[in-house]
Amino acid sequence: MPNTRLVLAALASAMCFSSPVLAAPVDGGMQAQVSGKISSALMSPLAAFSAAPSLALSTLPTQLPIAALAPTEAADPAAQKDGSDAVKFSDAQTSQDLRDMLIGLAMQLRHVRYVRGGRDPSTGFDCSGFVRYVFERALGLELPTNSASQYLIGHVVNRNEMKPGDLVFFRTAAGRHGGGRISHVGIYLSDGRFIHSPRRGESVRVDNLSDSYWSKHFAGARRPDAMAQIDSSSHNG
Repeated sequence: MPNTRLVLAALASAMCFSSPVLAAPVDGGMQAQVSGKISSALMSPLAAFSAAPSLALSTLPTQLPIAALAPTEAADPAAQKDGSDAVKFSDAQTSQDLRDMLIGLAMQLRHVRYVRGGRDPSTGFDCSGFVRYVFERALGLELPTNSASQYLIGHVVNRNEMKPGDLVFFRTAAGRHGGGRISHVGIYLSDGRFIHSPRRGESVRVDNLSDSYWSKHFAGARRPDAMAQIDSSSHNG
């Protein structure tokens, strides 16, 4: 019995002294879990103040414009050429898009009646009013108010180099003093065709420069400055 009591006492002492040691890892683990939860709860509101990574991702474009792909500096001459070609292609596409918008609007105005001095589809157009309306609404470009003044602006274009959107002019005025002045204007389309508001009793329509009347009275073509500048940038890079 004395031996048994000594053994039991020894075991009880051992458990008392060892329990803090055994409890330490458990308490430490629990403390770590609690600390982690508290830290997470406290740090979560701060996420709103660290949005730079998410903003950087959200604002990154998914597709870059062609011109942006051209390198600003390149040691390789071939790379420089590729960049220049990309810019030229972008400018050429811009020019084509502008011409498409211009022609698209002009074609929508077919059958609007001719009215002398008319400048709006609700009332009708004369030739220069039609041209002026189309350029202003499609491109935001304000042209002079009559065909003779419109003839004086822009760049001279050879007949075999005309592009959609160029202005074509005619000397149609009758009489001894009228035959030499510019009196009519239209917008060139393609393949010799142009759209215009011809005369009283008729409407905006498409005609051909090869028709005997228009061929006889054709005075030349002009490309407004804004269009000429875009074309120049597409050729010169």
